[in-house]
Amino acid sequence: MNARETVLGEAAGELRSPPGAPGTGVISSWDISVGVDGPGTRFVVFTCGCPLRCLYCQNPETWRMRDGRRVTVEEVMAEVGRYRRFITVAGGGVTVSGGEPLLQPRFTADVLRRCRNLGLHTALDTSGLLGDRATDAMLADTDLVLLDIKSTDPAGYRRLTGGSLEPTLRFARRLADLGRPTWIRYVLVPGLTDDPGDVDRLARFVAGLGNVEHVDVLPFHRMAAEKYQRLGRTFPLADTPPPGQELLDRVHAQFRAHGVTSV
Repeated sequence: MNARETVLGEAAGELRSPPGAPGTGVISSWDISVGVDGPGTRFVVFTCGCPLRCLYCQNPETWRMRDGRRVTVEEVMAEVGRYRRFITVAGGGVTVSGGEPLLQPRFTADVLRRCRNLGLHTALDTSGLLGDRATDAMLADTDLVLLDIKSTDPAGYRRLTGGSLEPTLRFARRLADLGRPTWIRYVLVPGLTDDPGDVDRLARFVAGLGNVEHVDVLPFHRMAAEKYQRLGRTFPLADTPPPGQELLDRVHAQFRAHGVTSV
C-alpha cells in the first residue's frame, strides 16, 4: 500500500467514527475570521474528522476525530456569546466548518439551531459528500451554505479528493430545490483544477441552479506546508505554484460567459 492509499484508508475510517454523547461534538478549534467563511466577521467552529483527503487541503490537523477535543454545545454557545455583539455589529455570524461538519450532523445541527435562535446569521461550510446527512430542518437553520465543488470531472474529483463527485452534485441540486442561498467554492490549482472544460462544466452547472450567489475562485497556495511538516506528513503539492493572474483572469471570464458571478 502506497502513502496515498494509506491516507485514503484513514479517511474512509472517519466515516466509522462513533457519534459521541448527545449534545457534544469533536472540534479542532474556533476562531474569528473576516470575509472568508461567509459575510462579515464570523465566529468559526472547526470540527474534526473528514472523509476526504484533498491534495491541497490546508487543514490537515482536522482530518481525524481522535486528534480533536470533545466539547458540549453549551461550551460552544458560551464562546459564541462572548462575541455575539461584536459579530452582529460587524454584519457577520457563525460558521460551522471543518474538517467536514456533516460527519457530526447532530452536533452541527444543534449549533446552527441555537445560533439561529439567537438571531445570528448561520453558515455551513461543507464538501457536500455527506449532504444526505443534512436534514431539511438543519438546512432551514442555515442561512448560507458554502459548498466546495472541487471538480466536475468524476475521475479528476476522485484523484484530487479520494471521494465520489455525485453526492456533492446531488446536494447542490437539493439546495437549489430548497432555495437555500449558496456560495460555491472552487480552489484553482495549476495542472489539477484549471482544465478549461472542467471550469466550463462547473459554470454551466452553477448557472442552472438558481440559488448560487457567486463562486469563490480560491487561488491555491502553499501556506499549509509547515502544518504538514509539524504533523510529520508530506504536503502532496509542495512543488505546485499558485495560479498566475492570466489563469485567474481566464477562469473568471469563463464564469462570466455563463452569467455566473465569480469573486
